Amino acid sequence: MSRQSGPFAAMGMLFFMIGFITCLNDILVPHMKSLFDLNYTQAALIQFSFFTAYFVIAFPSSWLISRLGYQRSIVVGLLVSALGALAFYPASIAQSYPMFLGGLFTLAAGFALLQTAMNPYVAVLGPPERSSARLVLSQAFNSVGTTIAPVIGAVLILGAHALATSEVASLAVSDRIAYRTSQSESVQMPYLILTGMLALLAIVVSMLKLPKISDVEGDEERNVSFFAPLRVPRLFKGVISIFAYVGAEVAIGSFMVNYLYERVGLTEASAAQYVAMYWGGAMVGRFVGSYLLTRLAPGSLLGVMATINVVLTASSTMLTGMTAAYALVTCGLLNSIMFATIFTLAIKDLGVMTNKGSSWLIAAILGGAIIPAVQGAIADQTGTLVWSYLLPTVCYIYIAYYGFLGSRHSTTTESRA
Repeated sequence: MSRQSGPFAAMGMLFFMIGFITCLNDILVPHMKSLFDLNYTQAALIQFSFFTAYFVIAFPSSWLISRLGYQRSIVVGLLVSALGALAFYPASIAQSYPMFLGGLFTLAAGFALLQTAMNPYVAVLGPPERSSARLVLSQAFNSVGTTIAPVIGAVLILGAHALATSEVASLAVSDRIAYRTSQSESVQMPYLILTGMLALLAIVVSMLKLPKISDVEGDEERNVSFFAPLRVPRLFKGVISIFAYVGAEVAIGSFMVNYLYERVGLTEASAAQYVAMYWGGAMVGRFVGSYLLTRLAPGSLLGVMATINVVLTASSTMLTGMTAAYALVTCGLLNSIMFATIFTLAIKDLGVMTNKGSSWLIAAILGGAIIPAVQGAIADQTGTLVWSYLLPTVCYIYIAYYGFLGSRHSTTTESRA
C-alpha cells in the first residue's frame, strides 16, 4: 500500500480537521445557551444547522464530484468551510445567534462535500477486504481532532470565567451586557485561526498528485439513477443506520456538559473535560478497531459494540452521580468503529453507484440534526436531560440489528438493482 500512503496521509489530515471543528460544536452548545439565554431546544439548533447542511449538500456534492473528480471537489469543500468559519467574526460582533447558525451551516456545507468525496475515496484506496479497517484508521485521525477540540475549546471559548445560564440571569443589566460581549468575542480568534488553516489545506491539497479512481468517478456519465443505490437493501438500511449512529453520537456529546452540570454539579469548563474523554475513547477505539477489523467480521463487531451501547445509554438513566457519567463517556469507545463500518458495509461492491450511494449515506448524517433536536425537546418537556438519553438507546438498537442482520448481502435483490 506504499503507493497509497501519501494520499492516505492527506486524507488523515483532513479527517483530523473535520473532527476538530465538528467537536467544537459540543463547546458551542453550552456557550451559546449561556450567551443567548437559550433553552435546550434552541441550543440544539447549533447541531441542527450544522448537520442539516449534510442533507442539503450531499446530493449536489455527488453531481459536483462526478464533474470535478475527488481532488478538486475536496479543494472546493475546504474553501467553502473556510468561508463558514470566517462568518463567525461578524456574527460575534453583531452578537447574532442566527448569524452564528448561518456560519455553522456554511462550514458544514463544505464538510458535507469533503465527506462525500473522502469516505468512498479512502474505502477504495487499496484492497477491498481491508476497506473497513482502512476507513476506521483514517477516522482515528478524526478522533484525535475530536479529543483535542473540547480541551482547547474549553480554554479558548468557555474560559475560566464562563457562567451557567442561571448565573448570567442573576447579573445586573450592565454586567450582563459586558459579560455577553466578552463571551461573544471569545470565538473570534479560534475561528479566524481555523479559517486560515482550512484555506492553507485547500492550497496544499490542490498541489498534491492524488490518484484518480475511475471505477467510482463519473457516475453521472454512466446514467446511474438517483434512487438506484436505495434498491440495494444493505445500502438502504445503512442509510438508516448512519442516521441513527450520527444522531446518537452527537446527542450524547452535545448535552454531556449540561448533563454533568445538572446531575453532578460540575462547572461547564470541568464538564468539557469529560466530553474530551468521550471523544478520546472513540480515538482509542478506532486505532484498536482498525486492527480488530482485519481479524473479525465487520458486521458482527458492529453488532456487539452497538449492543453494549444499548446497555450503557439505558443504564445512564438509572444510575446516579459520576457512575452515570462514566457510562455515557464509555459510549465513545464503542462508537469508534460504527460510522466507518456501516459506511463500508453499505457501499461494498456498488461499483459505479458508489458515488451516489455515498451521497445517500452522507445525507443521512442529518441524524446529527434531528436526534439532538428531539432529545432537547424531550429534556424541555420532562424538565431533565436524564430520560432524554433513552433516545440514543433506540438508535443503538437499530445499529445492532444492522450489524448482525441488516448488512448481509441479498444477491437476488441486488442483481435487479
